[in-house]
Amino acid sequence: MTPSLWPRTLVLVLATLTSFSLWAHGVDEDTRQFLTQSQGIALIPYLYIGAKHMVTGYDHLLFLVGVIFFLFRARDVLLYVSLFTLGHSITLLYGVLADIQVNPYLVDAIIGLSIVYKGFDNLGGFKRLLGYQPNTKAAVIIFGLFHGFGLATKIQEFQLPDDGLVANILAFNLGVELGQFAALGLVLILMSAWRRHPSYFQFATVSNTLLMSGGLMLMGFQLTGYFTN
Repeated sequence: MTPSLWPRTLVLVLATLTSFSLWAHGVDEDTRQFLTQSQGIALIPYLYIGAKHMVTGYDHLLFLVGVIFFLFRARDVLLYVSLFTLGHSITLLYGVLADIQVNPYLVDAIIGLSIVYKGFDNLGGFKRLLGYQPNTKAAVIIFGLFHGFGLATKIQEFQLPDDGLVANILAFNLGVELGQFAALGLVLILMSAWRRHPSYFQFATVSNTLLMSGGLMLMGFQLTGYFTN
């Protein structure tokens, strides 16, 4: 792909992700039917559902794109993704197993805010506006906690039976991590190829502005749902 095509490709990809982000936590009919009828331990199905949910969870992926946008060393990518994983694993498991009830619209609105935050951070907005840089590691793990609650709210909708719940939720969480690894691996391959061209930095402002736009759209959609339901 020529350098001139990279910016247009990124715009198309991010615009597509933005439109899909409005349905990022949707559950298809087959999954819904399985979850409402399942009894006992079903590790493989829950592993698959967790992976599929993460791969199609465009809000999570948009946030991770923002997190890794200016990370060029593998160990830095691993560190930040691990912090995000730790955060969302804690609240996913705790939220479901302890039956912590949170409003899904508000949680998803905060997830949208996390995307806006990271895009704004990548644009150097905090340094210009506040004169200092907030702790990026703390931000990733804190927002990771909210992303985990977002995952938990969808599982809680189905009021799963206690029989096999712990094993099934652990399998679901493992599936989420596998799905995240697969999706992020593809993103990293594409971004690594683009980083070889000067256009990567030339269009960094456009890219992160699109991230912020996607997050704002998600926030607006979820807040509308909160106030109208």
